[in-house]
Amino acid sequence: MAFTFPDQLYDAIFEEESVNTKTPIRLYGGALLSISLIMWNALYTAEKVIIRWTLLTGACYFTVQFLVTTITLVESSRISTGAMLLLVSLAIFVLISIYYYYQVGRRPKKV
Repeated sequence: MAFTFPDQLYDAIFEEESVNTKTPIRLYGGALLSISLIMWNALYTAEKVIIRWTLLTGACYFTVQFLVTTITLVESSRISTGAMLLLVSLAIFVLISIYYYYQVGRRPKKV
């Protein structure tokens, strides 16, 4: 949605109708598409190192996105329900990615 319809995404999150430039939102869509392709290709591997790096990449991306969105909302002093939903979902994605990152890296218990 960010890649093809940047105006609607900006309006849904920040509740403003005017966008000065569409380039940052399209770059966000391109980055999200790239990370989704990396994660899709990691589904077909059995190597723990590749799976861990993919999970770490996702966690870092979502953390940066969470921080940038939070800082933007604090600077503009406007918090909408769409923005809060985005922040909560990003925090959940970060926690899930970090949890699986540590679970994949654990050594199996000896019985």
